[in-house]
Amino acid sequence: MLPRVDLLIGDIVRRNAEVVPDAVAASLGERTLTHAQLDGSANRLAAALASLGVGHGDRVVSWADTSLDVLPLFVACAKLGAVFAPLNARYGLSEAAPVAAMARPRLLVADSARAEAAAEMLRDSGASGLAHIGAPDGPGHDLSLTTLGIGGPAPDAPSLRETDPHVLFFTSGSTGRPKGVLLSHRASWLRGFQGVFRDVPERSVCMFPLFHMAGFTLAIAAWQTRGEIALVASASADELLGAVERRRANRLYAIPAVWARVLETDPGKWDTSSLREADTGTSAVPIELVRALKERFPDSVTRIYYGSTECGAGTALADADVLRKPGSVGPPAPGVDLRLGEGGEIQLRSAYLFDGYFDDADATARALRDGWYHTGDLGELDDEGHLHVIGRVSELIRTGGESVAPSEVEEVLRAHPDVAEVAVIGVPDPSWGEVVCAVVVPRAGAAPDLETLQRHCETRLAGFKKPRRLETSDALPRTAATGQVQRALLREQVQSR
Repeated sequence: MLPRVDLLIGDIVRRNAEVVPDAVAASLGERTLTHAQLDGSANRLAAALASLGVGHGDRVVSWADTSLDVLPLFVACAKLGAVFAPLNARYGLSEAAPVAAMARPRLLVADSARAEAAAEMLRDSGASGLAHIGAPDGPGHDLSLTTLGIGGPAPDAPSLRETDPHVLFFTSGSTGRPKGVLLSHRASWLRGFQGVFRDVPERSVCMFPLFHMAGFTLAIAAWQTRGEIALVASASADELLGAVERRRANRLYAIPAVWARVLETDPGKWDTSSLREADTGTSAVPIELVRALKERFPDSVTRIYYGSTECGAGTALADADVLRKPGSVGPPAPGVDLRLGEGGEIQLRSAYLFDGYFDDADATARALRDGWYHTGDLGELDDEGHLHVIGRVSELIRTGGESVAPSEVEEVLRAHPDVAEVAVIGVPDPSWGEVVCAVVVPRAGAAPDLETLQRHCETRLAGFKKPRRLETSDALPRTAATGQVQRALLREQVQSR
């Protein structure tokens, strides 16, 4: 029998260092790391981690902002068989401490801005050690690239299998306590795989901070092509487009809210002629945004993706269909099975689903049943099998015995010229159980009223779906990483008025 070759993340980086050692693997501003430097520094870090007692299956919690020091740590954990667990860099100490404790880490690693706070939470986290990256000072062990160097021999290879845990991502927690999503090497490898005939290295600009699953998936995807992930300090339009120009990037994935900021910039300010892929997804994608992307980046394709940390890319709408199928997120992605369960809940099955929620058997049993991931999203399939996401199971509004999906109402209200942004929620009502409440961010100079918006809905929505209450706001509360509306928080804000 031939020896088995497992799909391991560390091997992607090792092979790139052998084949394209001098090509850039990652960049941030003017700084770069070649594939050889990424592999060598990860080797050095893996040896340092091992000397601190980190071994196979141990969790290494990283609390750091986006930097080139984070990527070698990510790869070093993969080479050592440890589990990389990044914390949200936007958390304060009181938010970060309980999430870190959830992971039961062997080691806490923080950047210089968070090292002192990490030292405070060391005891309560259960970690046996503390280290810092990004600067050669701070409490704990120094794992900075400037101290360890950016080259080194491969560590002694542990007995790794592709089914071993690779990363532990914490959900954004738009409602309730975050859960730890556990992914294997195999799942991470397959989420980034783009086929064997991709002969142009992908140079991808990453809008996501390096505590978000999508940031690392985009990095793995670029490395699968022997290409580059271009990091940015923030997801501002100028940072993103500046990176496209500086790195001659050919791909930029951005959520709709970020693309909207990009489209507001002067088209002549940055050279984006290298761009060939202008992709989007995560939240609802208006057809107007797609048309604007087509006009602004005529040499690029645009694809729309639907997925989550738990399932990766569940569906993908091809460029050929983005104008033909407004509101759709496409058919199942290659290798994915999709079905609608009871009540229209979207359920997915693939080789790259998550393994479960860390130390939470009950939540895992609810989400993973007979190999199917129950997303909690509601969907409809058209006659071509293309999916339309219409809301969340938990967000359905029950009013007068009828069910209303907030996204359906939002789509109609968003088309009104006075509405810049809108979120629809259900608020308690003694007569109806709940009533449909629209929370609107007006366009500059506009002052929409309830009666006007109800008339706008007249021929577009059934009567029970029209808003019965209107609130205006300067902004909608959103999660830091993905910009998703925090409906539970919004509901609390409205009910307290």
